[in-house]
Amino acid sequence: MPPLPNAELVQNSVQLYRYLLRCCKHLPEENIRQHYRHAIRQSFKVHADEDDPERIQQIIKRAIEDADWVMDK
Repeated sequence: MPPLPNAELVQNSVQLYRYLLRCCKHLPEENIRQHYRHAIRQSFKVHADEDDPERIQQIIKRAIEDADWVMDK
């Protein structure tokens, strides 16, 4: 499955959060969707205090790559 459109437009954490939740809607089974929604929420809680812009961009890039990988499974 190709990545969702507009992944390249994700610039901040709120946009990333919304993008990842939209990706979850395309997963085939409800229990899988619940698992990844929970993982997304936990990851955002872990990184909530991050304030280095370079590190934030690294996290965004990695999250989108991981989402693409999950969507291709």
